[in-house]
Amino acid sequence: MVNKRQEKEENNSQDDVEITNDTTEIIEPDLEEIEEREKDIISSLKAKLKVCDQEKREILEETQRVKADFLNARRRLEEERLKDRERAVINHVERLLPMCDSFQMAMADKESWDKADANWRKGVEGIYSQLQSILNSYNVKIINPIGHNFDPYKHEALSNVSVDDEKQHDKIISVIQMGYEMQKTDGVIEVIRPARVAIGVYEKN
Repeated sequence: MVNKRQEKEENNSQDDVEITNDTTEIIEPDLEEIEEREKDIISSLKAKLKVCDQEKREILEETQRVKADFLNARRRLEEERLKDRERAVINHVERLLPMCDSFQMAMADKESWDKADANWRKGVEGIYSQLQSILNSYNVKIINPIGHNFDPYKHEALSNVSVDDEKQHDKIISVIQMGYEMQKTDGVIEVIRPARVAIGVYEKN
């Protein structure tokens, strides 16, 4: 009886020793290695962020260039449309000018004009008034430079007239044919047709 109990105790003691021998030791990771890996990860993320920032700047610059090109193209297109419209108006006005000249020539002869039938004169004057209204709607005005100094940009000299007054030298004495000018949308005045004039010339005796 005693022998069995001793054998059991000895066996239990051996088992305890064996359990103690089989226990493995837990190895904690090195702190320096963890910090090194974290530094590598942060460096990699910073590099990627830098690349993303560069790509973002390039995209923004390209977008700004495309936007600027678009705005410039639209502005040029609007300017071209405006110029085309103004050229069309000028061409239309130029076709009306011979009609204006005819009315002015007819009404310039006061003696013959006054002898004409009053109703007929009233009708012609009404038509001429409508014609002037059309020109005014295009910002077109008559150039009637009598008494002004000669301006080669607005006037075309067809003849010279001798004058006795020195103050009349290089002045416009008479208008042979009226000129016309148009104020464009940008405020610039463009001469459609220069006035054809006679200029005073003073010569000392």
